[in-house]
Amino acid sequence: MPACRFRRLGSKVPHMVVLIILFTAWLVFRGIGSLGVAAFATWQASACYGLVVMFVFTGIAHFNKMKHDLVRMVPAMFGQPMVLVYVTGVLEFMGAAGLLLPRFRSLTGICLIVLLIALFPANVHAVLTGARLAGRPATALWLRGPYAAAIDWASVVVQPSVRGSVS
Repeated sequence: MPACRFRRLGSKVPHMVVLIILFTAWLVFRGIGSLGVAAFATWQASACYGLVVMFVFTGIAHFNKMKHDLVRMVPAMFGQPMVLVYVTGVLEFMGAAGLLLPRFRSLTGICLIVLLIALFPANVHAVLTGARLAGRPATALWLRGPYAAAIDWASVVVQPSVRGSVS
């Protein structure tokens, strides 16, 4: 697909593409589970794999040309913004890997929630400074808050239940 055509399509991509990826992956994995694949047999297990897809997707942005947009999101009080972008990308990949390991899933879920809370000031800064992500304005705070809460909720959902852990 030519780059110019991709840019035109990109202008139609909703602000909440990451949330759409999360919930679409969750539903796809749950659908596969309903076909008999045991690893995706529950909503909880499917949510876990949906989060893995989402964090791999967002982690990739820290290493492709979008990293420059992410650098502009980092408040000036933090030095070395490119290093922070790379480190948070690695943490997102590590979080995705940790969710795949049942033994580490609880700790990983907690760490991802802490990471998302720590990253929230960058999202506020992006809105206040008019930073653009992939050529689009940063997601408005009134939408970003519920978005972050939805991802935090999904991170809690994948925690082992009182009745037993997800394998």
